[in-house]
Amino acid sequence: MAEQKQQDTASTLKDIISHAKEYGFVFPSSEIYDGLQAVYDYGQNGVELKNNLKTLWWKAMTMLNDNVVGIDAAIFMHPLTWKASGHVDSFNDPMIDNKDSKKRYRADQLLEAKAEQYEAEGTPEKGKALLEAMAAAMTADDMSGLRQIILDEGIKCPISNTANWTEVRQFNLMFSTQVGAVSEDASLIYLRPETAQGIFVNFLNVQKSGRMKVPFGIAQIGKAFRNEIVARNFIFRMREFEQMEMQFFVRPGTEMEWYNKWKETRLKFHQAIGLPAENLKYHDHEKLAHYANAAVDIEYKFPFGFKEMEGIHSRTAFDLTAHQELSRKKQQYFDAELDENGKPYGNYIPYVVETSVGADRLFLAILCNAYTDEVVGEGENAKQRTYLKFHPAVAPIKAAVLPLVKKDGLAEKAQDIYHALKRSFNVTYDDGGAIGKRYTRQDLIGTPYCIAVDYQTMEDETVTIRHRDSMEQERVAIADLRDKIGFAVSMERVFEVL
Repeated sequence: MAEQKQQDTASTLKDIISHAKEYGFVFPSSEIYDGLQAVYDYGQNGVELKNNLKTLWWKAMTMLNDNVVGIDAAIFMHPLTWKASGHVDSFNDPMIDNKDSKKRYRADQLLEAKAEQYEAEGTPEKGKALLEAMAAAMTADDMSGLRQIILDEGIKCPISNTANWTEVRQFNLMFSTQVGAVSEDASLIYLRPETAQGIFVNFLNVQKSGRMKVPFGIAQIGKAFRNEIVARNFIFRMREFEQMEMQFFVRPGTEMEWYNKWKETRLKFHQAIGLPAENLKYHDHEKLAHYANAAVDIEYKFPFGFKEMEGIHSRTAFDLTAHQELSRKKQQYFDAELDENGKPYGNYIPYVVETSVGADRLFLAILCNAYTDEVVGEGENAKQRTYLKFHPAVAPIKAAVLPLVKKDGLAEKAQDIYHALKRSFNVTYDDGGAIGKRYTRQDLIGTPYCIAVDYQTMEDETVTIRHRDSMEQERVAIADLRDKIGFAVSMERVFEVL
């Protein structure tokens, strides 16, 4: 009998961060030089987990949809790209400093935290009114008004416990650098703050070369960079991060139909890879971005609360129109389909529905959800058990082959099984220490199946499969291993429910 151990939020996140480092999932970057704030490296198990998530997303987009194709655009783009997109003028965060603690905060996050406090206290109407006032001030670019709301709400710095605030200032989040052999000839260029613009500027390239018909989508996975002043919560908010985005081009007037479809489809994806429905929810935006006429977040219940993991936005024709105006190159599509009057829809700039998920945030959600701390047994036999309860399709290692002992030909037999299976899925071999400790090692990195090779194996060509979650064991013929484990860990299992 196993009982889930309840922990407070701070200790749970701290334990997850510690576990991620100890077992090769995430390391602080440049740690031998004391690291770099909000920059992390993915270790040997982390990169496998992240790659599995990216592959699942990619195939769910491009393989399961007949009208979605991929692209891999450059990180560096012509600087006018970011002028057209609005990032040069509008990609800002409202920052405020506390004069006593010298700490800097995002003004909108201070107010959002206050609204959450109202909701927790049972007065959600106060929280809603606060968010509406904040949205109005930000829409009007009224930074003085935003500061006044903070003062009126009596919000204090958690470090100094004072409300001695500076004025609110807008801070642009783009990293800039220079391109050129000598500084005098160098031109300003940006590290992309999102991957979407690489899709928009290639809209017609993909449409014409692929003979694509609206509606169709273009998917991309890639790195993006934002100079986040307040980077926190481990890999949730970083300055270098990875996005998985898909821009879906539709006929104007049909965007809400597609918006609702993708909203439903994306939630189903997260549930299919193992995130429970009760830990997921939609959050409609109070304040819309400059390009959107509808926006919703899919939030996951992290140890620090429900936070955005993926955004679905109806971007209208903003991006393609802006690029057409600045580049003076038409971004129109000719739609030969007939309308209700029997005439072609003709030329138009498509509307866009976007799905954008942070690969790092999805990774963190999967890791938080998998982290399980249990008490196994009762009374004097009770002991602590920690393991990662990954969906088998996303687990870094699918199976471990473990000889009971190294002698009497068991190790050689186990090696034969290992080499036969590793051509089909990611499998490891371990013959060091007692088999119970080896089971524990695999539990701690989330390996769903352990294959024990023992003396009976030498007699009847069977092995014991030990299941991670239940710790139950079953006897299976070696000849059946590939099919039995292969399907259990396959991505096909995820795709079947999408």
